[in-house]
Amino acid sequence: MSEAEKKAPPVPAATILIVRDGPGGLEVFMVKRHHQIDFVAGALVFPGGKVSKGDFDAGLLDVTDGVADWSADMRAMGAAAIREAFEESGILFAREPGRSDLISAQRADALAHYRHALEKNEITLHDMLKAENLRLACDRLVRFAHWITPEMMPKRFDTQFFLAAAPQGHTGRHDGRESVDSIWITPHEAISDRKKWNVIFPTKLNLMKLGKSANVADAMEAARAAEPLPVTPWTEQTENGPILRIRDDAGYEQTWASMKEAL
Repeated sequence: MSEAEKKAPPVPAATILIVRDGPGGLEVFMVKRHHQIDFVAGALVFPGGKVSKGDFDAGLLDVTDGVADWSADMRAMGAAAIREAFEESGILFAREPGRSDLISAQRADALAHYRHALEKNEITLHDMLKAENLRLACDRLVRFAHWITPEMMPKRFDTQFFLAAAPQGHTGRHDGRESVDSIWITPHEAISDRKKWNVIFPTKLNLMKLGKSANVADAMEAARAAEPLPVTPWTEQTENGPILRIRDDAGYEQTWASMKEAL
């Protein structure tokens, strides 16, 4: 790989930690990537993916709530996060005009035929919202984290992580294509069994961060109180071998891991 390839600009991406209060405490919706996917194959991840051209559509501003003070790039990130969550889970953060509550689970199920069409870029998010007379509920999203893939990685992403409480009654289910399984799981359960779940370093640290909150209300309050700092991991050589490091001031309890643990 050339130096130019190594230093290629990261691709904008977005993801949502969709959370709910469960019998064992705070739960987050996660999907298991298909083993043939070319990025984090087989890993347990939050729904998300690359920002598409349609997510930058200026027309979305007229059908989106909560973005009056967002930059154009951040609006695209929010749109991408909601679109990807819908594609991968069927959970849709949208509402009918003039209402404050989100659409019902039954309405979201009736829109399921759009999931594959959106994934294949056969229709844009704006097209779907206009056709169904819906508004995007970006006001339900709170920024949670911001990670940028290191320069030495072959695929690089500049990813905004959002936090959002699951819409009432939306239980979610994987798409069966990019994702082959899905689960509501507590942060502790997701990271405690490495033999059962493959959880990559950024996902693990964000689960640990989420796990500090006892319930959805606490998690949302904590996220609103802390502006995410950009995190770009780097490698360091130690007497025990190479480690992966992150900045100390980003709000994570763990700031390094051995390469074996991190990958």
